[in-house]
Amino acid sequence: MHHRFRLALAASCALFVLPAHAQDSAKETSATAPRKATPAEAQPPKQAFTTGVAKGRDLLDSAISASSIDDDQIQKIGTRSIAEVLGNMPGIRAESAGTEGLTAITIRGLPLAADGSKFLQIQEDGLPVLEFGDIHFASTNAFLRTDLSLSQVQAIRGGSASTFASNSPGGLVNFISKTGEQEGGTLQLSSGLDHELGRVDFNYGGRLSKTVRFNLGGFYRQGEGPRSAGYDAFKGGQLKFNVTKTFYGGYVRLYAKYLDDREPNYAMVPVAVRGTNADPVYSTIAGIDPRKDTLYSRYKPSILALDGNNNVTNLDLREGNRSKVASVGLEAQFDIGGWTFSDRMRFARISGNYYESGSMALLPAAALAPAFAGPGATLRYATGPKAGQTIASPATLNGNGLMMYGLEMHSDLEKLDNFTNDFRGSRVWAVGDGKLTTTAGFYASSQAMVQNLHLLNDVFDVVGGGNSAYVDVIAGNGMPVTQGGVLAYGIRGGGTYRRRYDLQYRVFAPYGSVNYQIGAVSVGGSLRYDFGKVSGTLYGADLGGSRVGTAPIDMNRDGTISLPERAVAVLPLSQPGLADYSYKYASYSVGVNYRVAEPLSVFARYSRGARATAERLFFSPAIDSNSGTLNDPSMAYGPVKQAEAGVKFRKEGVSLFATAFWASTRDQNLQIGADATGATVVLQIDRDYSAKGLELEGLFEHGPLSLRLGATYTKAKIDADKADKTLVGNTPRHQPDLIFQATPQFEVKKFTIGTNVLGTTSSYAQDGNLLKQPGYTIVSPFVQVRPVNGIQIGLNVYNVFNKLAFVSVNSAAIPASGVVTAQTLTGRTVTASVRFSF
Repeated sequence: MHHRFRLALAASCALFVLPAHAQDSAKETSATAPRKATPAEAQPPKQAFTTGVAKGRDLLDSAISASSIDDDQIQKIGTRSIAEVLGNMPGIRAESAGTEGLTAITIRGLPLAADGSKFLQIQEDGLPVLEFGDIHFASTNAFLRTDLSLSQVQAIRGGSASTFASNSPGGLVNFISKTGEQEGGTLQLSSGLDHELGRVDFNYGGRLSKTVRFNLGGFYRQGEGPRSAGYDAFKGGQLKFNVTKTFYGGYVRLYAKYLDDREPNYAMVPVAVRGTNADPVYSTIAGIDPRKDTLYSRYKPSILALDGNNNVTNLDLREGNRSKVASVGLEAQFDIGGWTFSDRMRFARISGNYYESGSMALLPAAALAPAFAGPGATLRYATGPKAGQTIASPATLNGNGLMMYGLEMHSDLEKLDNFTNDFRGSRVWAVGDGKLTTTAGFYASSQAMVQNLHLLNDVFDVVGGGNSAYVDVIAGNGMPVTQGGVLAYGIRGGGTYRRRYDLQYRVFAPYGSVNYQIGAVSVGGSLRYDFGKVSGTLYGADLGGSRVGTAPIDMNRDGTISLPERAVAVLPLSQPGLADYSYKYASYSVGVNYRVAEPLSVFARYSRGARATAERLFFSPAIDSNSGTLNDPSMAYGPVKQAEAGVKFRKEGVSLFATAFWASTRDQNLQIGADATGATVVLQIDRDYSAKGLELEGLFEHGPLSLRLGATYTKAKIDADKADKTLVGNTPRHQPDLIFQATPQFEVKKFTIGTNVLGTTSSYAQDGNLLKQPGYTIVSPFVQVRPVNGIQIGLNVYNVFNKLAFVSVNSAAIPASGVVTAQTLTGRTVTASVRFSF
């Protein structure tokens, strides 16, 4: 099917590149052409920025550091991963291998101790996708997709983000949808030329009457993807719709979204490392290339586990990370008596699955069997075409002689339903010779969090191509130590690690701001007061007391209890723990902006915000699990302080923004790391961090030539650590000194050619600051050809030089084996597309 799709697309491209009639310029036919404002819905001023501020203003008149990227630019850089889009913005560091799976996002050197985006809130059309960005195994970006219905992405770093949204002290990113201002539609077909992934995107907007307009868009995709899995690892799509009614003095908008999409989780894969910790040399190992391979496999399709009621269920591992969202929202704005009132409201029904195939340890195959079953033990394939066959030569297995003592992490995200409402009123007053803008608002949200977490140990061989298979360990007396490759239905030696959460978070926040502008000077401040309530139950034997965490269960229903079935990790359903506590905190931000001249302004700002702690607070000494109350109320949230000062210049095709910043925070978190042998460890951390640095962003345009640049220089350190004082003064793991972006391009009427460059300097693999994680520069060229009016043919080549680039290395030092597990960026992938505009 996918080969036929690629051939058809190639034929279409060949047909359309023949000389033909002239067409409108790309900018004129782009869906991002300037909007036509109606009297009933006045548009913000040119260059206005509307995210995380009281009113949209020209950035040169705002005391904030902010960036935006439109849909046309996203199409050029050739990525649809949310994290990779954010990685093209200065100040934001996004760790992602190209899907929305094992992803971590942070800003301005704030700690990246775990997955998700703890200090950075991600919004869709002005409201948070999830109230908390770092719910374990449920990162916000997993429930968001880019397609042709996207108009623009706006990001504010620091500044007033902490007072115009809850749980966003580091910054805000807002994904803004098209709303039908421009009449017409777009259909785009795309396909991998060197990999199997076909996709169709569409968008159509227009008017139903003089005062009613709509927009409808979405996508569908299916295929194996850029890395070998042996089956269609990508499958699904989304549909988005909105309709807007304008009237004198305001508008009302109804919008809806349905998302059901699955994609693989490109997590850790074995790589070889030699040299020294300070100067390591990484390379691929025989049989598996992390740029093109993954631990997903057609021969590991499912695994037995227990559901939230301790009933046996069969998990379909081919679903990978599945995201399901059904949402409906209402947005309104109207003017009354000189005031402008607005309200945004949305209810989203959210659920899904998270699956990650990881590693407890990498072992030589010849040593694994005796390590778990004693002398004389052997290995035998449990699945795949060789099922039942004994592995006769484990030392040379698959050319690498390795076996994975695996850790399968699977979470049923049963319910992440979210309701949010944000109401505000604003008025501009004439005061003396200046203008005073006042804003007051009230925010309310309800976030459910029902999650059923499984962790299992298994054994499988290390090979790419989607050909990895489960392996059984057989003792010398012929008794199986594993069952279908499963070594333990839980964590071997500690099988009580089995958890279920059934929690409800409610957040309320009044807020307000004032800004006085007189001549070239603007002075403003904002204040927010958050108070929240957490309630619910949680289950797990590690809550202590008399709770029992294991039980003998006949998982495969064969009438006998095998060795792995003797101690299956279960939930103590009759002995729940409680969650029952409240919290409150205040946030504020003050800033001043001076418009030195028409093209030049300077600003300074100081902010204090905070971020309430979500479910990672539980199963720790911070909470009394019997009463659900906090043992230490300060653990309920983490404060963030930031100071920044910058200069902005924009004139005749040149824009240049520079911002110096300082930030500090306290973080309580659950961090999954590794020791010097590469073995996985879980750390409960309580630390203070600080960071200082400089952000640079520039756009240079001259005729058909343009160059976008971005860079962030950061020096971050661990200021305090309650558990390990030897880490004080160290650089947090994965924190490079420099991250940078560049997009040079040449664009004329008939074609556009350019490249997207992303890079980072080296960092440390773990907080101990021993093993270096190498930096990288990824070059991804693109070309767009417009042979006739309404048709555009595109070609994107990601990572054209096939760079082995590391997102995360899971070892504190080079192990004796010379093999570690690492998350890497995808290698060279070529994607072609044809777009029809009508």
